[in-house]
Amino acid sequence: MLDALTLDQIRTFVTIADSGSFRSAAGRLGRVQSGVSVAIANLEAQLGVALFDRTGHRPLMTREGEALLANARDILLRVDAMRARARGLGEGVELELPLAVDTLYPIHHVGQALAELRTAFPLVSVRLVVEPLGGPLTALRERRCTLAIMVGEEFRDPRITFEALSSISQVAVVAADHRLAGFQERQSIGIPDLADHVQVVLSDPSQVSKGRDFGVISPQTCRVGSQDAKHALILAGVGWGRLPLWLVQRDLEGGRLRRLGTGALGRNAEVVSETYLAHRLDEPLGPAARKIAEILVRTSSNDSNP
Repeated sequence: MLDALTLDQIRTFVTIADSGSFRSAAGRLGRVQSGVSVAIANLEAQLGVALFDRTGHRPLMTREGEALLANARDILLRVDAMRARARGLGEGVELELPLAVDTLYPIHHVGQALAELRTAFPLVSVRLVVEPLGGPLTALRERRCTLAIMVGEEFRDPRITFEALSSISQVAVVAADHRLAGFQERQSIGIPDLADHVQVVLSDPSQVSKGRDFGVISPQTCRVGSQDAKHALILAGVGWGRLPLWLVQRDLEGGRLRRLGTGALGRNAEVVSETYLAHRLDEPLGPAARKIAEILVRTSSNDSNP
């Protein structure tokens, strides 16, 4: 009967799939290999299907096993989430609240939320890191932060839950004295024109986007590690690039930067991305984390620009 299924059997099944063999799974679980084999045999008997083909030198997952693996992972995620929530209900206030924020998100919004948090939890220390691209997701995966603010749809993980906060506008800009600024007064800028000039690009500090580039058009790039460095280099005339509108609004109004006159980078050289508040499903949120999450959700709007 299916009612006789155990979490131990399901976790053993998933561990074998992740580790690649019964022997490796036994090592991860701290059990003898025969115990792992018995757990899988019992699971197969309960389900009425073979999860592994044992006719070869080493067991291989069957088509039935592959089909049921997603269900097994989902069950474990839900159980871990339930345990995490239960632990959180019984825990006291955190001593420290680690946060990771995408460089595209307005840091002054985070500051306002932290200022409000201190009125409720004045003794909680905050550790804040600001990283681009896959940095916040990696911080969550490695448990270096409790909450993360992430931008865009590129970085997802089934162990992470996401809640929409607001939208962020990025504009393609160039210094007022750059050649592209004068070019756009005469005619629209095309992709070949952009490729003839240096593009200032953010580097991913994590391995999440290894082998991939996002929005890189020019073969001539200047790669930097922070949004502030990218902003400074574009202002200095090194090249062109996308920057969040909240960061460059005053530069545009003051004539120090200009939007690129091109429709190849979005209407009016602008693209809009969603921002999300994220945390691990299997880690409980303490009182301070729940409070700042509530503040961020409440104070966010569809327009994150000042």
